[in-house]
Amino acid sequence: MKIKIGVFLVLVFLIASPASSGIFDELMEKVSPALEGGAGDKVLSLEKTVSGLKEALSVGTGNAVSLLSKEGGYSGSDLTKILMPEKIQKVADVLTKVGMGSQVDTFVTTMNQAAEKAAPQAKEFFMGAIKDMNFDDAKKILDGGDTAATDFLNNKTYDKIYAAFKPTVSSSLDQVGATKAYKDMMQSFTSIPLMSAQSLDLDHYVSEQALKGLFLRVGEEEAKIRTNPAARVTGLLEQVFGK
Repeated sequence: MKIKIGVFLVLVFLIASPASSGIFDELMEKVSPALEGGAGDKVLSLEKTVSGLKEALSVGTGNAVSLLSKEGGYSGSDLTKILMPEKIQKVADVLTKVGMGSQVDTFVTTMNQAAEKAAPQAKEFFMGAIKDMNFDDAKKILDGGDTAATDFLNNKTYDKIYAAFKPTVSSSLDQVGATKAYKDMMQSFTSIPLMSAQSLDLDHYVSEQALKGLFLRVGEEEAKIRTNPAARVTGLLEQVFGK
């Protein structure tokens, strides 16, 4: 059932803006008597769609952050696991060949643990972006593909989350032993004759990879809500995405 684009844009703007909720209610009260015979259902359907979109974003991001914050949240999935940096992959290969693979394993494990500790910080930035979503954002998401909402959140929050993640990651790398594991691994490698390696900004690498995994997980959660009935955990989500 299609709705004229002019009505769509006005209503999405009104619904998406908390400050205009009273205006929207007043408008609904005035136009409802004139929308007999099914037209009122169109307006109500649009209202539910936008509300359902915001609820989907809240549920999807909440699930993603919760999953990644748990023990093994990053390392337990090929989708999000933080791997040995390509820049020093040679180090891992050589140490594994000479029987020091445990140092490599420890380093990879602790990088993922540091990311888990940073993950909860993302939630407040996601909620802020959802609250501030305007009518252009809503239309693009509604017209977009399975991860259109995730793309929106990435554009709106990436830099802010990175800025919040990096100091936490830096502190966590020390706490979980990743910094020490990195130094031990590099020392073992350079002690081998004729071996040298490039330096690595460990804080930046783990923060960047943690964010990559975060948005991949958010995208997966969004796709579930759009396509999998079992992921629609509220009545509103079922109404909107079950059509």
